[in-house]
Amino acid sequence: MDEVSLTRLWLMRAGFAALILGILFFQMLPLETTPRRFAGPDLVIGFTFAWALRRPEYTPIGLTAALLLVADLLLGRPPGLYAALTLIAFSNLRRRTADLRGMPFTVEWVTVSLAIAAVMLGHRLILALLLVDLPGLGLQLIQMTMTILAYPLIAAIARFVFRLRAPGLGEVNALGQRQ
Repeated sequence: MDEVSLTRLWLMRAGFAALILGILFFQMLPLETTPRRFAGPDLVIGFTFAWALRRPEYTPIGLTAALLLVADLLLGRPPGLYAALTLIAFSNLRRRTADLRGMPFTVEWVTVSLAIAAVMLGHRLILALLLVDLPGLGLQLIQMTMTILAYPLIAAIARFVFRLRAPGLGEVNALGQRQ
């Protein structure tokens, strides 16, 4: 493996970490003092899934797990639960990268939508089973819907801003592995 691809690999991993931490920074800013009536998309899960499907070598499991755990801690969620569910869906999507390579974008969108729904509804179900006070169902459904609807824009940003594209058939990735 040449030094250019190794440098790009580490730069893209650092870029992924910076992107997620930047999103978390802006989510932590106190921009509103009144309770929200509307929930925006979960950009952390959207960008994590988009990067995992386009270039899985840029999103190692350890880094992704650490970033998702930091997100849980900063956003006041039960530590590790949402991160674990997201990591399970993330690993599943990473395994399906080769299967989705030749498919149209709508297949990717439906696959990611099912993963997002499974994570968010699974999180709510586990909290309900553990008898934890749950936030309003309406806001969570709005956030899930907004995340699913925002995924094409997130994928476009990943493609055109970060220059992440799905590997071609037989292409070698930054780790020297055949795609």
